[in-house]
Formats: sequence, C-alpha cells, structure tokens
Amino acid sequence: MTRVRVRGFKIFDDRHGKPRCYHRATGHKIDLEKVPLGSAEFFAECARIVALAEARKSQAPKPGTLGGLMATYFSTEHFQNLAPATRRDYAKCSAFLDPIRDTPVHAITTPLVAGIHDKATSKIGWRRANMLRTFLSQVFRYAIPKGLIDRDYAAGVIPKPRPKDRPYANRPWTIEERAVVLDRAAPHVRAVVALIMNTGLDPSDALRLTRRQIDGSTIWGVRGKTGQEVAIPIGPTLQKALDAAPGHDAVTILATSNGKPWTYNGFSTVWHRFKKQLEAEGVVQPGLTLKGLRHTVATTLREAGLEERQIADLLGQKTPSMARHYSRSANLADRNRITMETLEKENERRLKVVKPFNKTVKP
Repeated sequence: MTRVRVRGFKIFDDRHGKPRCYHRATGHKIDLEKVPLGSAEFFAECARIVALAEARKSQAPKPGTLGGLMATYFSTEHFQNLAPATRRDYAKCSAFLDPIRDTPVHAITTPLVAGIHDKATSKIGWRRANMLRTFLSQVFRYAIPKGLIDRDYAAGVIPKPRPKDRPYANRPWTIEERAVVLDRAAPHVRAVVALIMNTGLDPSDALRLTRRQIDGSTIWGVRGKTGQEVAIPIGPTLQKALDAAPGHDAVTILATSNGKPWTYNGFSTVWHRFKKQLEAEGVVQPGLTLKGLRHTVATTLREAGLEERQIADLLGQKTPSMARHYSRSANLADRNRITMETLEKENERRLKVVKPFNKTVKP
C-alpha cells in the first residue's frame, strides 16, 4: 500500500492502527474522518493549514526590530508580575505601535520616540501617550541587559502635561455625597462603599479581600497595583458598617445580593447604574468614582495635618509623592494661614534686630 506523504506534515498510524496526521510546525491536527487521507479535500486542508502558518509567521515580531524588543519584554518576569490592568494597558500600547513594529533597532533614537509620543498625543490623548512613553521605557530598560539595544531612548522624552482646563479624575467626594450614597445604596452595595470609604483601599483590592485577611481588628492586604503590603486598623465606623452588611457564605468579605463574591466588572456595572440615578436626581455631582474615595481619604488626612509618609503607608503607596498626588486638592488654607502668620512675625522680629543704616550713600 502506497503511503501518502505531504511536506511539513507527519502521517502515521497510532497504537490502535488508526491513521493520524498533523502539521509539524504548528501541531495542527487534521481530522481524517472528515477529510480522508489522500482525497482532494485532504490536500486542500493541508494547503489551508500551510497558508495559515505562513501568514502567522509573517506577523510574528522579527529579531532586531521594535516588535522583537516588545516581544522580548512581554516574556520577562517583570511584565508577568504586573497588575492585570497594567498588562492590558501595555498590550494596548503595543497594538498602537504595531504599524511600525518592523522598525530596525539601529533606527530607534530619542527624536524618533519623541515623534511617536507627539503623534500618540494627537491620536489617543495625553494620558495614554504618556503611558506609551512609559511602556517603551520599560521595553528598552529590560532589553539593554540582553544586549538588544544600547540605551533607553524614551528616558529623554518629556511627558505631556495635563491640560489646564481638564478636570482631575477621581475627585474627592463631598461630605454630602458620602452621606447620600450610604443612605440610598442597597445593603450589599453600601458595604462596599463603606469599606473603601473607611480604609482608602483601591476598589479592586477591596472586592478581593477575604475573611482570612482580617486578624482581630486589622485588615492585612496587598496593594494589587504595587504589591505593597498594607495593615489597616478597623475603626468603630467601619466595624459598624461590616456588622450591618448582609450575611453570606462567600470567602470574600464583600458579596453580591446572592451571596457570591463580587467581580470588578460586576460591581462597576451596578455602581454605574446607581450613580447615574443619583446624578439624574441632582443629589450628587458628575465625576463621582469609587477610586475617588481613595483621594477623599488622602485629602482628609492631609487636611488633618498628617505627613505624606503616613498617608502613603495607609494607602499602600511606595513613595510619598503618590500620597501628595492623591491629596492634591486638600484645603490647606487654614494651615497655610498659620504658616503665613509665622512668616510675618519672623520678618517683623528680624527687622527690629537690624540697626538702621543712616549713612548717606554717594551715587
């Protein structure tokens, strides 16, 4: 019996004597019951698989190009350990750069990256353009030790400033807004808002908290975005809110009305619908976000006189600069008024100490 042979395909009999066939390069199997071995349909299927493999090969990043650098970075442990949201953002950056992925490494320069940054600003906005710059900086940074590129060409590119007329995202909540949301929210939604409001946790981190992470009167957690550990004491207000939450058997502290753990997308949908209803009634202002509660906590603490390092420790931030960012809208007028009074008193004291200079100075 003549055995059919097709280049690039392995055709054999399995241990039961049944004929099998697969494409060597991709491992794609051919169902010989649907397309009998040696038939016209079989050869057509082989041709389709080969064409598909060639198309995918042409799309693969080429070594020595920008696409190759990005592919190398995506395989690093650093990228794999990033928060899911950051990985998604970097994937979008890679997709934006896809039209120029075949750019040779030797052609990459700081002016080229600056030009890409400028073009991205006009197409996808200043925030995502700055994210693109950060992504390229990470790609270059992890390619340097591998000898794939000689320097970080994104380091010298100046980030785009925030437009002055653009309102800040995730603004702090007013006292009135906090009160009306807690009063009007359904019990299972109120529990989530109260937890974030009284801890400053990121919404995604709050929804993932498990019962095991409460030890006595302390919540022990890890900030998903930074990996920073946090230890948050449970105050009387938070304890009261947790005690009032509907009972459930979920492993998480927070749960849906059905007693199931929340998903981030699930709660976002419920929250968005509820917020829009409150906005339509005029009881809250537009721009109310769950992450804004983190800014509310930071703002309140800064207005109370706490240091940035203390605020950063509570919010699970690595640097005090992020605490400063989160509390940028703090009302510091009262504290600054005291500072100004001190300055005026000190200037007055120094003027009294200095002896008057009565000698005439010739021109």
